Amino acid sequence: MVTPMELLRSNLSRVRIPEPTNRIYKQECCISFDTPKSDGGLFVDMSSFLAFGKDCVGSNYKKTGNPVYLHIKQTIKQVSEDRPLKKPTLLAIGVDGGFDNHEPEYEETYNIVILPDFVNLPFPSVELPEKVRLAVDTVVRAEGAEKKEQLASWTADKKQVSAYATNLIQIDAGVVVPPSGWKCCKCDKTENLWLNLTDGMIFCGRRNWDGTGGNNHAIEHYKETNHPLAVKLGTITADLEGADVFSYPEDESVEDPLLAQHLAFFGIDFSSLKKTEMTTAERELDQNTNYDWNRIQESGQESEPLFGPGYTGLVNLGNSCYLAATMQVVFSTSSFCSRYYKSQSLKEAFETAPADPTLDLNMQLTKLGHGMLSGKYSVPAQEKDVSFDSATSTISTKQEGIPPRMFKSVIAASHPEFSSMRQQDALEFFLHFLDQVERANAGSPQLDPSKSFKFGIEERLQCPSGKVTYNKRVDYTLSLNIPLHEATNKEQLEAFYKLKSERSLEGKEVSNDEIVRPRVPLEACLEIFSAPEEVHDFHSSALKAKTTAIKTTGLTSFPDYLVLHMRKFVMEEGWVPKKLDVYIDVPDVIDISHMRSKGLQPGEELLPEEVAGSETVESSPSADDIIVSQLVAMGFNNIHCKKAAINTSNAGVEEAMNWLLSHMDDPDIDDPISESVPLPVDQSQVDTLVSFGFQEDIAIKALKASGGNIEKATDWIFSNPNASAPSDMDATSSGAECSADGGLPDGGGKYKLLGLVSHIGTSTHCGHYVAHVNKDGKWVIFNDDKVGASHNPPKDMGYLYFFERLGR
Repeated sequence: MVTPMELLRSNLSRVRIPEPTNRIYKQECCISFDTPKSDGGLFVDMSSFLAFGKDCVGSNYKKTGNPVYLHIKQTIKQVSEDRPLKKPTLLAIGVDGGFDNHEPEYEETYNIVILPDFVNLPFPSVELPEKVRLAVDTVVRAEGAEKKEQLASWTADKKQVSAYATNLIQIDAGVVVPPSGWKCCKCDKTENLWLNLTDGMIFCGRRNWDGTGGNNHAIEHYKETNHPLAVKLGTITADLEGADVFSYPEDESVEDPLLAQHLAFFGIDFSSLKKTEMTTAERELDQNTNYDWNRIQESGQESEPLFGPGYTGLVNLGNSCYLAATMQVVFSTSSFCSRYYKSQSLKEAFETAPADPTLDLNMQLTKLGHGMLSGKYSVPAQEKDVSFDSATSTISTKQEGIPPRMFKSVIAASHPEFSSMRQQDALEFFLHFLDQVERANAGSPQLDPSKSFKFGIEERLQCPSGKVTYNKRVDYTLSLNIPLHEATNKEQLEAFYKLKSERSLEGKEVSNDEIVRPRVPLEACLEIFSAPEEVHDFHSSALKAKTTAIKTTGLTSFPDYLVLHMRKFVMEEGWVPKKLDVYIDVPDVIDISHMRSKGLQPGEELLPEEVAGSETVESSPSADDIIVSQLVAMGFNNIHCKKAAINTSNAGVEEAMNWLLSHMDDPDIDDPISESVPLPVDQSQVDTLVSFGFQEDIAIKALKASGGNIEKATDWIFSNPNASAPSDMDATSSGAECSADGGLPDGGGKYKLLGLVSHIGTSTHCGHYVAHVNKDGKWVIFNDDKVGASHNPPKDMGYLYFFERLGR
């Protein structure tokens, strides 16, 4: 019979020793939300360094054949019930002398496990092969990839290379820095120490507001000497990228590409150093994620906590409430619930995922769907204090929630803002999310759940000649202006403004209880969307001149789920965003049947198409609908947005926004998008792209969109993966009927309110987002990881409203 040790030795070829560049997952399963704290612990694949829970590790063995795993199990350390409570001496939490934050301490145990029979060997053990001991030691000491990615995001902006690094002058004064035992040169501080890279002197860091930290000796040394760069001791390891380098003249954390050389100057062998201190980013992250957002209450009432399937909270990763609130409503729709939970198991998603499932959107959405909807993680948490004398564990009325860390990393990979730890606009995230889901399901459009939000919009323009033209596009949200003049409480508002004026003359302010806000019915916002609108400087091909046209807008299809975006954020003079302080009266059921577009009617005559010479006229490169819709949602003119997208070759929202802001004063900014004779396409360039494997019609389209530049044309093709398929709703003047024909869902115009995302704060990029969802006939509040019954859902304070079509 083969002994466990013999079995391990026979599989040594499947054990790898991690290198500094390897990502090591050891805090969360890659395909579920199991952690070392879970009943089954966590299994780290000693070949790929991916982590798996007890229920998932077998699937990884079956897929990869990797048999050797490091099993990590964490259990709460028991403490004596009669331990004395320390009286706090500092106004701080979680520091020596501060308030006790009651965070539990965990005891970690390790074992080597060999699959498929889960053969166990203890670790540490001198009997283990050296290769295994070295590999496991490296995994245990390494910073987990989950934490690394979170810290990289929290740093927000990529650290810039310091202007002082390349030509840094170092003074040889015979200073040799030992590998440990450091102390500030001016005081007795042994923590938060900074090594000046010019002279090798070691000083303590800045003093924090609560008295912790250092005594400011490092910055005082800079003021005396002007020596610019310092590195924080205790953050230097073999992975030099994690070292915390600070530039005093630039006043920020920076990158020093010559750090290894600068450290060697003082005799420091960084390869042997271990991490003992938090970096600046880690400290900020630690403080932020410990912040309790539970300040947003419903009329001061305590919500009854809810548990079970569909009632799982999402942990705030640090300014990620916009993501949590949006995903709670999205996964309350039957389309996303079916696609990523009911119709796809974790095992099925993992089998079709690439080698690294943490990078696959389908896998991470399935993981998130099962985590939120299964109820497995929606259970009351155990109280954090566990004592020797406790006969039973105390059950909390709260849940721990699940951290959407890997999902956020994947969905934000192509978006620099969402990959940061800054607060974001929930609308912008929702549109980006649906765009990524649509791309991920491009190979199986029948499975795409994002199309349940998609609908067609048709604009009818009539010039004084009586002739008309129709422009069509698709969108995911209906963005509505708020007509304050339609407020239903005008008398109360007038009295309030009078009172406010009187108080102002007296040098006083009105109290919160006296504030009156405008109340505008949702019906008025919908009517404004469909109301006739004048379009000035419209170029009429019938009159061959600029004139004023009348535009009306309607929907060509009604989606399964209608999302209404309330334009509460408007631009004031000087491009300063302002939030409208207004209530929207939203009924539980709405009927938008009257908003359906009728298309070209009998007796209507289309505006003629202009022809230049004998050449065939083709439209200019079309604007990306997603980019246009996001810009329009920000309050910009539709034609301006299309021009911005076209002139930046549909590169993205940020590029289009930059173009738009720099061309707002162009004299032709309001001119219709010109229809001009296209430049002839060089057939040799077409042949070159065809030789790359692209279809000829796509090659021609790409060359036209990029002005004949092959490199830009190639980028255009990769940036427009759906270019080969006819657009759902191309801008047209033919008046051709298009609704469900383009594959868009359609049905009646009656909808019931499913949920809303509300925002508290002065800007979409600050404050806090909360979701309210109607589940099983009762309203539920999702406030990050807090889930409870909602007694008074703020239906009049929504930023995004989600409606479900009746009779689906």
